Amino acid sequence: MAMKAVVCKQYGPPESLVLEELASPTPAAGEVVISVKAASVNFPDVLIIQNKYQFKPPLPFSPGSELAGVVKEVGSGVTTFRPGDRVMAFTTFGAFAEEVKAEANRLLPLPEKMDFVTGAAFVLTYGTSDHALRDRAALKAGETLLVLGAAGGVGLAAIEIGKALGARVIACASSDEKLAVCRSHGADEHINYATEDLRERIKALTDGRGIDVVYDAVGGSYTEPAFRSLAWRGRLLVVGFAAGDIPKLPLNLPLLKGASVVGVFWGDFARREPKEFAASMKQLARWYGEGRLKPHVSQTLPLEKAAEAIRLLASRQAKGKVVVTMAA
Repeated sequence: MAMKAVVCKQYGPPESLVLEELASPTPAAGEVVISVKAASVNFPDVLIIQNKYQFKPPLPFSPGSELAGVVKEVGSGVTTFRPGDRVMAFTTFGAFAEEVKAEANRLLPLPEKMDFVTGAAFVLTYGTSDHALRDRAALKAGETLLVLGAAGGVGLAAIEIGKALGARVIACASSDEKLAVCRSHGADEHINYATEDLRERIKALTDGRGIDVVYDAVGGSYTEPAFRSLAWRGRLLVVGFAAGDIPKLPLNLPLLKGASVVGVFWGDFARREPKEFAASMKQLARWYGEGRLKPHVSQTLPLEKAAEAIRLLASRQAKGKVVVTMAA
């Protein structure tokens, strides 16, 4: 059997990806083959095709790390899923294809009322933000959360989870249009860091007290002013570097504020701590069922336009998630 897949044959920009027909995968022991219905674009997809990501698959490979679909076939020893099951899955690569194989422990049942496009936009963004805010930052009701890059997939998830936990959420983004999306997902306050001074606005919005937690998936020039705006015992969550530059912090700053710089590596958390990961996913499914979490899919594109989907994210034009869908 053959299937279509978007393939990275040489490292480079999204335009260098090609659509090809490949042999259908077959599952080894402990693996499952999924008929992919939808796959979403995440920032690591932008990096992995340029050989800039910490994980480097051998060429050629298909990018795409998050998907929803239907189990087609299971390998020996798999008892948790059966052919026909609706599932969500996260893979490091391979999702921009009509079929993908994955380890069974990387699959989750698709919640009953969730469609495939929503399912493809859920696990990675909400999983990252839940692990960051509840586990790594221990965000409490009544605390103030500042979200940098708040209109992106993980940013909007952080806003909604922050609100579900009872925090006051300040969303930061680079345009008024993006900030309107943040407000529609529950942000209490907003800062346009393209036109406003970040530190001055934070000071004004917190009566000079500062913020308790910074959710930083952006990096670059925003990290240090945000860290300088932390209150006593504040926490900076290092989630990623969408701005491209990895910032450096003067280490006297955490000392003077009794503050923490906290790393968030969700992929390794999911692998190393399966029980905690499962508990996080259950909580997210509960909140979804209560209507507190509403994944924001700004665009869906067919598989043959996967390169364009990645380019939208790379150029920072996307709000929320961009999802690639397969032909029915």
